[in-house]
Amino acid sequence: LSAAVSFDPTLMEFEYYIFILYFQVLKAEYFFPWRGEQQMYKLDIGWPKTPEHFTGQTFCVAVDSLHGLVYVGQRGENVPKVLVFSEEGYFLHSWNDTVEMPHGIFVWNTATESSVWITDVGTGKYGHTVKQYSPSGKLMQVLGTPGNAGSSLIPLQFDQPADIFVEETGEIYVVDGDGGMNNRLLKLSDDYKEIWLTGTNGSGIGQFKIPHSVTVDAFGRVWVADRGNKRIQVFDKVTGEWLGSWSGCFSEDGPYSVRFTADYKYLIVAQLNINRLAILAAPPVGSIGDCVMVHSVQLADETKPHLVDVDMRHGAVYVAEIGAQQVQKYVPL
Repeated sequence: LSAAVSFDPTLMEFEYYIFILYFQVLKAEYFFPWRGEQQMYKLDIGWPKTPEHFTGQTFCVAVDSLHGLVYVGQRGENVPKVLVFSEEGYFLHSWNDTVEMPHGIFVWNTATESSVWITDVGTGKYGHTVKQYSPSGKLMQVLGTPGNAGSSLIPLQFDQPADIFVEETGEIYVVDGDGGMNNRLLKLSDDYKEIWLTGTNGSGIGQFKIPHSVTVDAFGRVWVADRGNKRIQVFDKVTGEWLGSWSGCFSEDGPYSVRFTADYKYLIVAQLNINRLAILAAPPVGSIGDCVMVHSVQLADETKPHLVDVDMRHGAVYVAEIGAQQVQKYVPL
């Protein structure tokens, strides 16, 4: 450029613009490296077929991959608390009995039956419980004392239980709670006896500030969205031993929801306050390390993704959005 100043102003101007263009490319590659990545999901704009059935705040969603059904939990006065859709998006039916304020929802399948588990954070006569329903909405089991917030000293006394995950064996994982006095992770046997319990209020290893979502991978590890501490903590599913934590991806906003993709290669994480789905690389057996974000899906402003679920047969991701008051479906490309 200095030579151009001395001999040829036109050449100087040309090289100056080349320099500016090169700098802009470098800046884009450095600050926005994902722009060159291939998109992993696309929005299914035809799901559901009749979105007018969303009449409340949609807090949670669960997929029955075996039967091709999608359950949505919503809140509000005089609205059905559980909506049931087909995986194609057709509304099938709803039910409302004994559900006060659904927070988390999970579908459990065996070879012969299926059931729907719901965490209820209401403060009325049905709240502070974890409940099992038949697919048609018949109450089958209640864990906790309805209407009474509990303390961490009693395993089956919940205070705003946030989320639940049930393995094929029937063993249950509950994170408790969503802003209540309890900050813990509890594992129960298939006959609802405590296997292990971990966690107190705090930011140390194995402590929680609003444990908000829980899932289990294919390698015997339990993953918890420790929302208030802006991290994900990982535990051994057999012993409850702490294995590690991820915090590097959550400086902007804590994780609200954790679910694995069908091949267990990625972890889908909802971040409510920045309206984003983060797609993180799942580590194989061995060291947990720290998180690596391989992709993200930026949602519209004020969408507020709360909890998600994944169709473990087809790979679709369903997002319950309390700001937009809807559930959206994203299909893998």
